[in-house]
Amino acid sequence: SLLVCEGGRKAALMVKIMKLTELFDNVPDIEIESLMSDSRKKKPNSIFFCEKGMMFDGHRFVDQAIENGAKVIIHSEPLRNTKDGVVYIRVKNVNAAFNQIADKFYGHPSHKLEMYGVTGTNGKSSTACIIRYILNDIRPCGYIGTIAIEYGNIKLPPLLTTPDIDNLHGILSEMVACKMEACALEASSIGIEQGRVDSIDFDVAIFTNLTHDHLDYHGTMDNYFQAKKKLFDHLKESAVAIVNVDDPYGEKIVEDCKCNVITYGIDHKADYQITHYQLLKDRTIFTLRCNGREYELETNLVAKFNLYNLLGAIAAVNMRGIAITQLLDKIKTIKQIDGRVERIDKGQPFNIIVDFAHTPDGIEKLCQFGAAITPKGKRIIAVTGSAGKRDTVKRPIFGEILDKYADMIVLTEDDPRDEKIVDICNEIASGIKKTPYIIIEDRYQAIREAIQLAEDNDTILILGKGDEEFIYRDYGREPYEGDDNIVREVLTKYYFQNENN
Repeated sequence: SLLVCEGGRKAALMVKIMKLTELFDNVPDIEIESLMSDSRKKKPNSIFFCEKGMMFDGHRFVDQAIENGAKVIIHSEPLRNTKDGVVYIRVKNVNAAFNQIADKFYGHPSHKLEMYGVTGTNGKSSTACIIRYILNDIRPCGYIGTIAIEYGNIKLPPLLTTPDIDNLHGILSEMVACKMEACALEASSIGIEQGRVDSIDFDVAIFTNLTHDHLDYHGTMDNYFQAKKKLFDHLKESAVAIVNVDDPYGEKIVEDCKCNVITYGIDHKADYQITHYQLLKDRTIFTLRCNGREYELETNLVAKFNLYNLLGAIAAVNMRGIAITQLLDKIKTIKQIDGRVERIDKGQPFNIIVDFAHTPDGIEKLCQFGAAITPKGKRIIAVTGSAGKRDTVKRPIFGEILDKYADMIVLTEDDPRDEKIVDICNEIASGIKKTPYIIIEDRYQAIREAIQLAEDNDTILILGKGDEEFIYRDYGREPYEGDDNIVREVLTKYYFQNENN
């Protein structure tokens, strides 16, 4: 059931006006209409925060911010020039000030919502979307993450996995205006490290797993782990931490946590444990043990890693007072998560799975699922690439994993940015020792080739982009159909047309 939110959203998007004196002491009595962290965007009567990002320092763009409407400058370093009519406020930590002011400016929205934060290398989107789906009829719930921004009948394109401080609080305020009672938010390691969620009042935080990813940013696995750990270190005492104890980092990530810690798992004893399961091509049957009881359950989700995502979501909402029995029908009919282990069936005699997998662990788990559903003697055909200007160490690892499971590999583009696609593909191919592969730079044509190569009961795994509607090239972000839509189009325009002819 969808709440109609257009009216509430329009109210939330109306110009907010707050006096600067409500935010700071000993300042002029001027009106503030917006917050600004990107000096290129026009925002009249705004406060500009001189944040230091991955590549740029906001202190360098104060003049541009003023030209675009900034009336107040929040800075931590001395500024060479000042202008009349502009208020300059120096603070020790710009990010901390931004968090505090955004929270107040938007009316403390996360305090008015039941906030679920989901972090981990893989499974964030699926777990957060599952939470929204199984909770929504009981407590209207929004979602913010890689796939989209959703609440009520509103569906917006995604920003960052974890939006910046201003956008995040603004979106949450829209949810409050639309009478949402909860929100499931993906908390990326970079978002946590950059302090984007420091002022979010989390009630539940979920840790899915930790494997190789984002080392181009974090440098080492320990730094990557420490970034994730900050989310749990900062939880309030009344919150609940839900952790996957089958992951080697599970118990370690909450060792300094002050709140209640709840565990989930399959292979190890846990507060919420799946003790038996049967993986089928189109559904999964399993036994859940928790709170001294056992439940025989069925879900339309497939693959073992999706059982972990479902289990974490069940534990989270159950710990917030929702009975397992209230969730039975929702668990059985969970809405297909776009681009996540999405099985596309238009009547073709072979399997096609589209997934966002773009890490070594994610790709291996998809390959394992592919092997489990592919009859003996039939082939796995994999289509994948690797993002340009990102963690290059994992490229040959991709090749090694594909070499282990696939019978044919099609290497192609995946957000190449300003790197040559063929160079990226060759780096992946350096890990391939025995499996035949081809390089087709155009991703549409690569998917088409894989479908044309497939025979009855083969499995095609299309990995990396999922349902993403954009692709990053050297000149910026370009619209993209999404792997899921391309598959449907190719099947209709080429495969079935050829079959009929």
